[in-house]
Amino acid sequence: MGEDQAELLQLVQMKMPFGKYKDQILSDLPVSYLEWFARKGFPPGKLGERLSLVHTVKTNGLEHLFVQLKSIARNGGR
Repeated sequence: MGEDQAELLQLVQMKMPFGKYKDQILSDLPVSYLEWFARKGFPPGKLGERLSLVHTVKTNGLEHLFVQLKSIARNGGR
């Protein structure tokens, strides 16, 4: 598995570490919560980058990509 694919898989595997949606998978966060971060500023580091990417995917109507990523994740990254 390539580094880019592993990074994308984190969007459907990593859980939100804090806040109202603590323990919810990043790709499952509501758009309204992601829009709030977009206005206030995403957290620093990898978490912020991932939240920003989830926001971009969702606000551009590309959520079907998460379905494909979840399928890959269930199959061990293949």
